[in-house]
Amino acid sequence: MLTAEQVLASQKATIETLFGLTGKAFEGVEKLVELNLTATKAALSEAAGSTHALLSVKDAQELLALQAAMFQPLAEKTAAYSRHLYDIASGTGAEFSRTFESQAAEAQKKFLAVVDNAAKNAPAGSETAVAVFKSAVAAGTNALESVQKAVKQASDVAEANFNAVATQAVNAGKTTTSKKR
Repeated sequence: MLTAEQVLASQKATIETLFGLTGKAFEGVEKLVELNLTATKAALSEAAGSTHALLSVKDAQELLALQAAMFQPLAEKTAAYSRHLYDIASGTGAEFSRTFESQAAEAQKKFLAVVDNAAKNAPAGSETAVAVFKSAVAAGTNALESVQKAVKQASDVAEANFNAVATQAVNAGKTTTSKKR
């Protein structure tokens, strides 16, 4: 049985975890706001510069050259922005995952301790039932570990795909710009 002190300690740990996760979520939002403010300032500055450059164009060839020069940095900046956005989201998600994994591991340890304690105090002749129950718990634990590994692998594949798409976008922008010149 759990004592009042154990229940209180568990509740305290849960509240500390909740506040920790809330802090991490706010850090992620702060990073996102900072990224968007920086991107907006840069876009406004570049828009002013581009407008002045467009107003000083003297012929169609100069206009085409100016457009080509603007396209490549835009593709690179869009890819960089997407990368920063992905880094913020994946970093915050990783913090949450680590916390949940450690909480699940701790809960599993406590549960197994309760199972072991119950097995020690089980009436004579219930060894088979206890063994079956322990086997079911072990199977559940293995299944959970398999799911966690699959999620990690899927995240790694998604990140690799994201990086490949970002690289292709920048390279496509470079190719398009070089063809226009």
